[in-house]
Amino acid sequence: MRIRYAWSLSGIVFVAALGAYGQNWTPPRTADGQPDLQGTWNNGTVTPLERPKELAGKEFFTEKEAAAYEKQIVLTRNSDHRGSTAETDLQFAYNNTWYDWGSKVVKTRRTSIIINPPDGRIPPYTAKGQEMARARAAQQSHPPEGPEDFSLEDRCLVFPTGGPPMLPFTYNNNYQIVQIPGYVVILIEMIHDVRTIPIDGRPHAPSRLRQWMGDSRGHWEGNTLVVDTTNFNGKTTFGFLYNGLTDGNYHLTERFTRTDPDTILYRFTVDDPTIYARPFTGELTMNRTAETIYEYACQEGNYALGNMLAGARADEKRAAAAAKK
Repeated sequence: MRIRYAWSLSGIVFVAALGAYGQNWTPPRTADGQPDLQGTWNNGTVTPLERPKELAGKEFFTEKEAAAYEKQIVLTRNSDHRGSTAETDLQFAYNNTWYDWGSKVVKTRRTSIIINPPDGRIPPYTAKGQEMARARAAQQSHPPEGPEDFSLEDRCLVFPTGGPPMLPFTYNNNYQIVQIPGYVVILIEMIHDVRTIPIDGRPHAPSRLRQWMGDSRGHWEGNTLVVDTTNFNGKTTFGFLYNGLTDGNYHLTERFTRTDPDTILYRFTVDDPTIYARPFTGELTMNRTAETIYEYACQEGNYALGNMLAGARADEKRAAAAAKK
């Protein structure tokens, strides 16, 4: 597989040649003639979002390098190695049974999900982006005063798995795609969110209507489903570590291409000139799975949020008592 890049003043023009990967395979069609993306897919992977510094300049693994990297990451992520103290044990939270990181690099053997810029790194923040990052860090540096001080994930609102872009998490990396005339529907296992994407040519909703997951519109370019999403509410994040900022100017383009019976090549481009110095593109592979998606009940029986707030108040009382001595 080889990738070619071109640049323009208006942003990134991305041209890809799949080469041997999926070049000679024709996807089946749905009853109304759409390329068939239906099924349940999993995007868990050991491939990092950004290229690690030790892999600088290396865009692809060899087969041998990929196997060694997979072994290293799986061992590192094994939470059954609990550590020698109560604190290190607590940091692991769950044992390994509950995690679903994935154990393989993406099928293209890329060394990062970010593929453009060519260094595999998310571009730097603009001055406004730096300001937003500092504000978030300041908010997170003090004990939480209420639920609003916790992350969207802690509050069971949205997860990076839903995005968009749809990126892997530590578990629940399954998606079910259903196609009906005029729509593509994606059921996201985490928080059981659903993306309903019209493909009938209708325009986006008015810009004043802002949503957590934005307003998506799709169309077909050959065998590729292209989804354009705008109208985000500017409160979401993306990425493994929730470090991707967004705002009301966030614009996302996704491309879904089924390259063989068991693989969807998923590519996304983020364009948010308020926050990032330039657009950037990521790519991963989604793998067919026979697993069943069950309802993810995030908030029901969630005692963690209340306990964390109670812990913060207890810490404040101890600090106040110590100050009086």
